Amino acid sequence: MANLVNLEAVSKSYGVRPLLDGVSLGIAAGQRIGVVGLNGGGKTTLLEVLSGLAEPDSGRVSHVGGLRMAVVTQRTELPDGSTVGDVVLERYGAEHEWAADARVRSIVDGLGITAIGLGKPTANLSGGERRRVSLAAALTGELDLVVLDEPTNHLDVEGVRWLADHLLARRIAVVVVTHDRWFLDTVATLTWEVANGRVEQYEGGYADWIFARAERARLAATAEEKRQNLARKELAWLRRGPQARSSKPKYRIEAAEALIADVPPPRDSVELQAFAKRRLGKTVLELEDTTYAVGGRTLLDHVTWRVGPGDRIGLVGINGSGKTSLLKLLGGDVEGSTGRRIEGKTVALAHLRQELDDLPGDLRVLQAIEQVAGRVVFGKQELTASQLGEKLGFPAARQWTPVEDLSGGERRRLQLCRLLMAEPNVLLLDEPTNDLDIDTLQQLEDLLDGWPGTMVVVSHDRYLVERVCDTIVALFGDGRITHLPGGIEEYLNRRAAAKEVSGPAQSAAKTEAKKSAADLRAAQKDLGRLERKLDQLHAKEEKLHAALLEAATDPAKLMELNAELKGVKGEIEDVEGRWLATSELLE
Repeated sequence: MANLVNLEAVSKSYGVRPLLDGVSLGIAAGQRIGVVGLNGGGKTTLLEVLSGLAEPDSGRVSHVGGLRMAVVTQRTELPDGSTVGDVVLERYGAEHEWAADARVRSIVDGLGITAIGLGKPTANLSGGERRRVSLAAALTGELDLVVLDEPTNHLDVEGVRWLADHLLARRIAVVVVTHDRWFLDTVATLTWEVANGRVEQYEGGYADWIFARAERARLAATAEEKRQNLARKELAWLRRGPQARSSKPKYRIEAAEALIADVPPPRDSVELQAFAKRRLGKTVLELEDTTYAVGGRTLLDHVTWRVGPGDRIGLVGINGSGKTSLLKLLGGDVEGSTGRRIEGKTVALAHLRQELDDLPGDLRVLQAIEQVAGRVVFGKQELTASQLGEKLGFPAARQWTPVEDLSGGERRRLQLCRLLMAEPNVLLLDEPTNDLDIDTLQQLEDLLDGWPGTMVVVSHDRYLVERVCDTIVALFGDGRITHLPGGIEEYLNRRAAAKEVSGPAQSAAKTEAKKSAADLRAAQKDLGRLERKLDQLHAKEEKLHAALLEAATDPAKLMELNAELKGVKGEIEDVEGRWLATSELLE
């Protein structure tokens, strides 16, 4: 059978730098390909060329006749004046047509489109919502091939697993750029590594690619020793962990075991915890009898939670469950309506927020890192400011770039560098993997492996959470913090079980609560008012994002706009909470 897509001696450059140099490869029917490589190395360019969104400078790209292909890039352009339903369900003439299709219902629910609202104007969507709408619209069609660029960026852990299961069940060809290692290992049957203008092909997913990389590094020159050790350490963790992390190895197990025979475990948890107790004492961060609500929705209801020395905690929950709010409570940024927060006397806390903190735009990258400290110690490892910058994605040449010229992703990496240089003993990390490629993720995980402090991590990256955390807790929307001995798999199983029983349980509750017509009319009126308010706030948010782009070279203006954006996001969170409470009342 002919390939669906063929690339023959394809080259593509931007400026003087060749991103693709004489690349030849093909995509067969049903093949699932993960694309990896450094940021800026050509991954997105490869997707654009093979899908026809960009023309090659030389060479030939051919598609089989009648190819049914959908492409979802990071640049989401939705039709003017459309609603979410117009975009996602454009192939269906009436509601009963799509509602009768189990696959389409699964897509609408699995990607959170129902929660966004089918009638919501696309002009008022946030960036993450636009990505989910574009992804849903692509998947509803009959397809031979789907091409996806970072599809998991705006999905929670549950959404990532749903997407993986969906692609496996569809049996269509997939080409996907992703830094989500769990997703890559679950979905991919072939891995393409884009580097230095070439595309190297490896059988299998992430575990198989890591084995090939470790073996290649073993045979390489001694100048590659640093990279060798990281690859072998990563492989050792994969082999020693649950088989779910390495469920379909194509390599010989004996060869893998021989390669990692002398590699110690990623960390000695007992030694690190003992060291943390000496640094921190018995008390670190505690919430006692804490209640916290947003817009009438109670996120925590008289909760007592103690985070101790050396604890490494992963916090999971659906989008909107209150994970970021819980980190803010722990960090002392907000206060509960009841109870109190206790912080140990020796605590030196660092909080990586999703919003960008103010950065010194008048300095260069290395100067901005050295402004905090010149050297930093992670357990037994000592690093200079330059070495830490290199580990987190700033090679030597890039370290002399003015901070005001950095992209949003680079600014976030610099924010992380500055936090770590302060040598905190307590880390609160809110989505630390955003804008990091796989190599930089490995470096970050290597640093955290030997970090002797307390850590609470919120991340949709299941692989990172399982790698660096010893304990998993979840927010299920019941006002409690639930410990999960079975980890993320237990969380997903509980969520699935709750969905199965929620239908009958909710129906019974509705019959018990009889509301008057006047109450319902008032609630509907409030809901409409809140929806209009949300539309206005989302429009304001989009304008601020655009203004931030325009002010990229004006540090003072950036700080002013960023502060205003934080205020708008806080208002959106409050209104969304009230909207959710009102909609639940109507149900």
